[in-house]
Amino acid sequence: MSNSSLIVGLDIGTDSVKAVVADASVNEFQVIGAVKEKNKGMRQGKIVDIDQTANAIASALKNVEQKTNSKIYRVVTGIPVGMLQLETSTGLINIGEDGREVSDKDVKRVLELAIKQAVKSGREAIAFLPSKFLLDGKTDVDDPRKMIAHSLEVHGILLTAPTSDLHNIKKAIERAGYQNNFFIPTPLAIASVALDEGERTFGSVILDIGGGTTTATVIHENKIKYATIDLEGGEDVTKDISVVLGTSKKDAEQIKLDYGSADPELTSAEDKFSVKTVGKSEQASVDENYLSQIIAARMDQILSRIGKGLSSHDAFKLPGGVVITGGMTLLQGLQSTVEKHFEVKTRVYQPDEMGLRNPAYAAAYGVVNYVYNLSDIDLLVNGVIYGTSASHDNPLAEFSENSINIFKRHAEVSENNTKEAYNGTIVPRVDREKDGANKSENSKKGIRGFFKNFFD
Repeated sequence: MSNSSLIVGLDIGTDSVKAVVADASVNEFQVIGAVKEKNKGMRQGKIVDIDQTANAIASALKNVEQKTNSKIYRVVTGIPVGMLQLETSTGLINIGEDGREVSDKDVKRVLELAIKQAVKSGREAIAFLPSKFLLDGKTDVDDPRKMIAHSLEVHGILLTAPTSDLHNIKKAIERAGYQNNFFIPTPLAIASVALDEGERTFGSVILDIGGGTTTATVIHENKIKYATIDLEGGEDVTKDISVVLGTSKKDAEQIKLDYGSADPELTSAEDKFSVKTVGKSEQASVDENYLSQIIAARMDQILSRIGKGLSSHDAFKLPGGVVITGGMTLLQGLQSTVEKHFEVKTRVYQPDEMGLRNPAYAAAYGVVNYVYNLSDIDLLVNGVIYGTSASHDNPLAEFSENSINIFKRHAEVSENNTKEAYNGTIVPRVDREKDGANKSENSKKGIRGFFKNFFD
């Protein structure tokens, strides 16, 4: 298959690398392949071994190339909320004393100024979300091109990430034999597929429970309003099972998948399974309720820490409730546990497309969907941030005026088309709650309380 119409989304997670490939050559967006590969080069959302991460990326992309009978050169990579910092930004330029039509070049100039003024030392821009353009300081428009003006002003939100982290990600992708085209904020990518229009507008919480971290992002009025990260996830649950049952981490992971539940009320002490214990010849017999108490203790800690920030921002009052995604959502009983803990309606999201029916693919799938729906202005923004590539391997590598409409559902996009995701100027606060901080004062009694104290 020709790669000229492919969009390749990459989600580099602590536990695994996910790649999703979509074909945009037809009028309808179509996912044609998805792959997940184990990653040993990251810890708590950060790359700690570039070569190991590069190996995981190469394995995932080569595998999906074979599945889709295509050749991949470039990818678009999601950046997790834990790396993001958001700043308000404005830019103002003169068009001409006598006034003239605003061109693409003028839009790029004002965007470049707004982005340059807001970038802080040690960080790089990954996205800029324009909230409005002002013509002559008064006329508010979504797309100023071809309109007569003396001056052009832009207001928006700049999303940045640490330079060192972005360097490591790009280096790992390059060592895998590919190039990163640009970055997409993962929360916005997930929101584009996991939430419907009403949930994005009136407010919802995306709870992404991965292998190494758990993040919660509040989406309201189509924007990120608040986000928090906890440096624990599925791997910590696996470690707890390994320690308490005295078994290897590999066996503990399989036990979690086969018999685990986050909600003890859904299990029975009568249902038992065998466990290979390190240093003993005979296998131990463990009941599923006991295993569930181990899992629930860790999940209580994670949800308690995440919940404090969400509660302080009135996130649980939003009508959209909580939408859970990420690899840990495959764990039985997680939805009911979250619903009880936060006392709010909760659902699990997983893509409906064939081959993607796994919550772990939510971010990578969101990336390709988000890219496909980028507007003309979005692509001009990317052209300013990432430059114009000389490569013709992939149309997404080009941000020239002649190529920005390639991936639209329709042949032409109205110049006055409203981009709801960019309305408003409120900047969210991103909190990073550290491992072990702010433990719940009211630990539950019994076995569950014992495990909570054991792991503190």
